[in-house]
Amino acid sequence: MKLNAKNETYLPAKSAIQHKWWLIDAQGLILGRLATEVADILRGKNKPYYTPFFDSGDFVVIVNAEKVVTTGDKEEQKVYYRHSGYVGNLKAITLAKLRANHPHRVILNAVKGMLPKNKLNRRLLRKLKVFAGPEHIHQAQQPELIKL
Repeated sequence: MKLNAKNETYLPAKSAIQHKWWLIDAQGLILGRLATEVADILRGKNKPYYTPFFDSGDFVVIVNAEKVVTTGDKEEQKVYYRHSGYVGNLKAITLAKLRANHPHRVILNAVKGMLPKNKLNRRLLRKLKVFAGPEHIHQAQQPELIKL
């Protein structure tokens, strides 16, 4: 049985995909809205040849992660949990404490939660570079500035 052209899935060759570098200044941006935009760029949803199971996204550099904004009372009410696997070893930390100690992890956790939960997740997260301050180490890649 031969498929019609309209029923065939287009898969770009790996050599045809060009990964661009984007720079985002997170100062004054809302955390959730920033995370959705970044997740879409990492997955490649802004490209015409997007495929859900294929890494066609771009690299994203985020600066000023410590100045990202949250709405409401999330600073004290939002809690991040982690567990080591041992009995009674559940750790909890609020958004305010996480921001004070590791400001880049706030954005990293938000974006990670919006990516698929599979091997592609880990591959896409390697293309996300988050920096607490205004300086970053990726000037050689000449990232283009995005206004969100």
